[in-house]
Amino acid sequence: MQRYKLAAAKRTAKQFQSLKFQNVVDQLTKLDSRIRACYHKYLDFKDETLAWMMAIDASFLLEFLQVYAVQEGKTLTRVSSRMSHLVDYAGTKSAHNAILRDAVMLENQIPLVVLRKMLEFQLSSLELADDMLLSMLTGLCKELSPFKLTDQDLQKIQVSGGSHLLDFLYGPIVPKVEEPSEITEVEGQNDGKQEKESSSADSSYVKQLLDFIWKQVQKLNGGPIRLIKKPPSVDEIAIPSVTELANCGIRFVPTNGGISTIAFDAKTATFYLPTVTLDVNTEVVLRNLVAYEASNASGPLVFTRYTELMNGIIDSDEDAKTLRENGIILNRLKNDEEVSKLWNGMSKSVKLMKVPFLDKVIQDVNKHHSGRLSVIAGKFFKLYVFGSWQFLSVLAAICLLLLMALQSFCEVYGCRRILPVKTTI
Repeated sequence: MQRYKLAAAKRTAKQFQSLKFQNVVDQLTKLDSRIRACYHKYLDFKDETLAWMMAIDASFLLEFLQVYAVQEGKTLTRVSSRMSHLVDYAGTKSAHNAILRDAVMLENQIPLVVLRKMLEFQLSSLELADDMLLSMLTGLCKELSPFKLTDQDLQKIQVSGGSHLLDFLYGPIVPKVEEPSEITEVEGQNDGKQEKESSSADSSYVKQLLDFIWKQVQKLNGGPIRLIKKPPSVDEIAIPSVTELANCGIRFVPTNGGISTIAFDAKTATFYLPTVTLDVNTEVVLRNLVAYEASNASGPLVFTRYTELMNGIIDSDEDAKTLRENGIILNRLKNDEEVSKLWNGMSKSVKLMKVPFLDKVIQDVNKHHSGRLSVIAGKFFKLYVFGSWQFLSVLAAICLLLLMALQSFCEVYGCRRILPVKTTI
């Protein structure tokens, strides 16, 4: 791949008007602070080394993105013959998809400020550079986005305000949530340093005693301990599967929008979910959007919560099949099993952060499902019958032994002497 990058850099250098490639690198060196600000980890490179890396990688990426500029009715240069086997207008070649997956990875992001500067040198105008870059990114996002994006959604995103390609893709997909997120705090923490120091010696013995008592109480099964409220589990969303929801009368209806269109109508028992397209690139896109959202941490983890919701309702191939038949999943993978593995393989959130509008939908769905008579009966049998099978087994064994003992006693001594039985002829 490095060979193709260097070849792309040489072809890009020929397009610069009265400029050498070294001059472009020098200009990128002046943007060093802005380039480093786009990354969430320290880049252990010298300024000039980083500028050279950015210039070469940006040359290759811009040459690759020309495919999407052509689709949008614009073109920068003719695609080189050396890139023809990598770049495919129809997106059917495996190398094309491999480059797409590599370009969308969080650790491989190239700041948009670098792409803008490279295009500015080629087109001799920042306005033309922004227009061309917007055309490229718009076409790319339409192909990579698992949700259907309109031109109106993408026009809201400014090229000058984005950090990199993944940030540009994240913007139109994830709605902005203005409600403050809820974060579960750990009890027992004290911010007062002096108070903590003064009371640490006195409270240490009390704390040890309480910890010992609590550990002993936790060993007990059942009883009032079940009523104690605990923080929500980090790796689990409490929601029934698609099959369970369908069996209790809930219908699944697709929407044309994105995550913001997720809703549940309790009156009609209708669960609205956005149509999502799954192909060979989707898993990489989903994982890196989740990673970017976690690293950015500028608000509630909306996209992560959505993936957890889909992970919660899809437990089997049958669940994936139901959503596909209802038009919620457009499956371009091999089969429904691949869809189930994709969602169940998504990593869980590491933060106890909630998204109000999605959590409200989950709560309403659970409330409707739990209120069904069949579900109540099932929970009753599971809790009091299946949950007590050990006790019932012991009780049945005792009853069997008593009956066998009674039978043996009656055979030896005769039960009529002890239990007189009246017989009628």
